Amino acid sequence: MQQQISIITLGIADLARSRSFYVEGFGWRPVFENDEIIFYQMNGFVLGTFSKPALEQDMNRTGLLAPGAFSLAHNVPDPEEVEPVMKRLLAAGGRLLRKADAPTHGGFRGYVADPDDHAWEIAWNPAWTIDDRGQVTFGL
Repeated sequence: MQQQISIITLGIADLARSRSFYVEGFGWRPVFENDEIIFYQMNGFVLGTFSKPALEQDMNRTGLLAPGAFSLAHNVPDPEEVEPVMKRLLAAGGRLLRKADAPTHGGFRGYVADPDDHAWEIAWNPAWTIDDRGQVTFGL
């Protein structure tokens, strides 16, 4: 089986509020949207923001909780880009979880929650490369 992820879908309380965070904060453009879901084409996969009630119905599951024990990450090619990205996300409705700093394992990172409390790490890692298509290559 190929080692890949096709779609990551986040349950969202208010689709318009979420759209503002992702479009105004990250500068991403939807590739599809309706009253229940918005899809963003990423670098090799799709991010979906799905109305939580519609997601629960689609999954045949109720009581989905947020926040979860996970974080998503947006890596940048230079350490000087971490804080400006975080500031844009905060201005677009995000909430600061952790100010940007240098962890003991290296790099520079901070955390912002989207309006639905999904954690986003904004990070620069000196050992990882990001190519022109946004593909991140793990390196040590």
